[in-house]
Amino acid sequence: MSGETTTTTTTGPGRIVRAAVVQAAPVVFDTGATIAKVATLTAEAAGSGAELVVFPEAFVSGYPRGSDFGAVVGNRTDEGRDEYLRYWNSAIEVPGPRTEELGAIAADNGVHLVIGVIERDRGTLYCAVVYFDGDGTLLGKRRKLMPTGSERLVWGFGDGSTLDVYDTDVGRLGAVICWENYMPLLRTAMYQKGIEIYCAPTADHRESWTSTMIHIATEGRCFVLGCNQVTRRSDFPSDYENAYGDDPDTLLSRGGSCIVGPLGNMLAGPVFDEETILTADLPLDDIIKGKYDFDVVGHYARPDVFSLTVDERPKRPVEFEES
Repeated sequence: MSGETTTTTTTGPGRIVRAAVVQAAPVVFDTGATIAKVATLTAEAAGSGAELVVFPEAFVSGYPRGSDFGAVVGNRTDEGRDEYLRYWNSAIEVPGPRTEELGAIAADNGVHLVIGVIERDRGTLYCAVVYFDGDGTLLGKRRKLMPTGSERLVWGFGDGSTLDVYDTDVGRLGAVICWENYMPLLRTAMYQKGIEIYCAPTADHRESWTSTMIHIATEGRCFVLGCNQVTRRSDFPSDYENAYGDDPDTLLSRGGSCIVGPLGNMLAGPVFDEETILTADLPLDDIIKGKYDFDVVGHYARPDVFSLTVDERPKRPVEFEES
């Protein structure tokens, strides 16, 4: 795969972290083959010196672009239920055997791994991101709060209990998924948690998405890693019913991945229409330099005028109390 690289990683004071963003296609609905591809691509990124590797939204095992799951207002078809079952079968438990495999990939390559997955929890699917430390430890997961549009047919809603930022060897790491990045209160919560490396796995392949990534980096004075898939009709099963037809060369997702610095400076990308691994060095001191004149939850905040309350309690449908 082609890529873009900057300078050399250092350690100690003035820490510089080399990060990689993988823009590729999964083997849609084939979990084992997709994880094998994750292993190959992670090794390639690690070979360029990456300490942090980020994969797109719903990489394991697919973003069902163009599918209606047999639903119209007031009716669902048997074929749509079969399609949901196939999607459910390709999803993973978190934690579970598949997260153990992903953790082993992180450990084998000595990288922190952030990857979008479809999580199944009983009968419900969630669009999620899972995080692994450099030794393969599963740090946690982040469930998407707001599925967009027809995504709500097949994905459940996350709650505030997974709005975590992880203090790791590569910096304070977190993720905001796709159009959640348009939610200013969610972004503010992540800034308050001290996010330094803001991962933005997405399925938005419009060129306008780049401006959102630049805005967030400038607003949060953080590094932003935008990450999207490049997929063609041929990446989906031949019997996949979708709105874009059956031409195997039809481009379903154009990518547009990029890496942006804390002053809105583009470090790598954006790249469209091809698979690539983007790499860039992230001088973490640039975050403090940026906050010299703008700290959105610090000296530039006005808590006397504006306030935000975030409910981080898990919202379970059933609670059992001991008698």
